[in-house]
Amino acid sequence: MPADSPFRSAAATDTGLLREHNEDRYFIDAARGVFLVVDGVGGHAAGELAAQTAVEAIRETFAANERRVPESGDAARISACATALVRVAIAAANNRIFHLAAGDGARKGMACVLTLAVVEDGQITVGHVGDSRLYLIWNGAIRKLTSDHSPVGQDEDAGELTEEQAMRHPRRNEVYRDVGTRPRQAEDAEFIEIRTCRFHRDAAILLCSDGLTDHLSSGLVREIVERYEGDAERVANELVEAANRAGGRDNITALFVAGPEFRGRSAITRPRASTTRFRPSRAALTGRAAFLMYGLLLGMLMWAVLRGVRG
Repeated sequence: MPADSPFRSAAATDTGLLREHNEDRYFIDAARGVFLVVDGVGGHAAGELAAQTAVEAIRETFAANERRVPESGDAARISACATALVRVAIAAANNRIFHLAAGDGARKGMACVLTLAVVEDGQITVGHVGDSRLYLIWNGAIRKLTSDHSPVGQDEDAGELTEEQAMRHPRRNEVYRDVGTRPRQAEDAEFIEIRTCRFHRDAAILLCSDGLTDHLSSGLVREIVERYEGDAERVANELVEAANRAGGRDNITALFVAGPEFRGRSAITRPRASTTRFRPSRAALTGRAAFLMYGLLLGMLMWAVLRGVRG
C-alpha cells in the first residue's frame, strides 16, 4: 500500500474496569498496509512483554523485507507474497517470545494471541492465532473472517453454541493455539490460520481483542461501525467505551480500518425534517375526471329507465 494510502485507520485500547495492567498491544503501518492486534497471556509482566515482543518482531520483519509488489491485478502473486511474509513475521514473534521465556523462570509460559492483516491492491491477507478477531463490514453486513482457536469458539463456529451462549460461557477465554509457548516454523501445521479475501473500497475491517467481543455481539459492533462518517478514531473509541459500559472485565482493543468509499449506513441517508405533500400527476387528474363523468352518465341512464317502467 503506498504512503498516500486512502484508507483511514485508528485504534483505541483500554485496561478495562477490573484489570490493573493492559496486556493488549496494537500496531499500525498504513504505508505498508499492515495492521496488528495482540493480546498478551501469562500474567501482567509476562503478558505485556510477550505482546510488546510480538509487535516489535513483526514490525522489524516487515521493515526488513520490503516486498516487490507484483503488477496490479496479479492477485495470485500478491496473495502468495503477503501470505509468506505474514507467516514469517508471526513465526519470528513466536520464537523470540519463546527464547525470552526460556531464559527466565518468572516468564515461563508467557505467550500471546494475535491477528495480523495486510491490505494491498484490493486484497486482505489475514494471519491469525488464538481468539482475537477480524471482522469484515461491507454492504450492510458483518462477517467474522477468523476462527477462535478455543473449545468454545469451535463450538460456536460449528453452530453448537449461539453467539450469546459463547459470550457467557465460563471457558470462553481458553485457547489451544498461541504464539510463544514452544518453537515454531512458519509453515507448521495447526499454527497460523491464513485467510484471504477481497477488500472493496466501500468496505471496512475491525481487528480486536477478546475483551471487546466478550461484551459486544457482532450485531452491536456493526451498529457502532455503521455510525462512521469519516472519523476512524471516533469509531474505535466508541467500541471500547461500549465494551466498558457492558462490564469491562478484560483489556479492550479495537483497530478500525475504513476503505476510501466506506460510509456507515446511518450516515448515507437521513429522513428530511420537512413534510412533503403528495401532488397527483396530470394523468392521474385526467383519469379521475373521466371516471366521475362515466359514473354521472350511468346514473342518469338508470334514472330514465326506472321512470319509464313506473309510467
